[in-house]
Amino acid sequence: MTRCALLSLAFISTPAFAAGGFQAQTTTAPSPARFVARDSIWRCTDTDCVSTNRTSTRPAVVCSALARQAGALRSFAVNGRPFDARQLENCNGRAR
Repeated sequence: MTRCALLSLAFISTPAFAAGGFQAQTTTAPSPARFVARDSIWRCTDTDCVSTNRTSTRPAVVCSALARQAGALRSFAVNGRPFDARQLENCNGRAR
């Protein structure tokens, strides 16, 4: 019950690409535009997605979970620092 309430609050509109957290750009717009991938809540506007989850210490795991849920990614960044080409390729290896 508590988890549902927290998820409901998390889906309230927030600015895309809020400071901190994870940012990604998908190759196609995910459907639905708001979803949970592993332990991160994602909100997408077209192909731009953001999660303000700051609890994960493993960005590669977050990236892979997003790719499994939303498909291949064009970019992925953690607190404004983008993944390099090799990291993004590894992440996209898990894409659906």
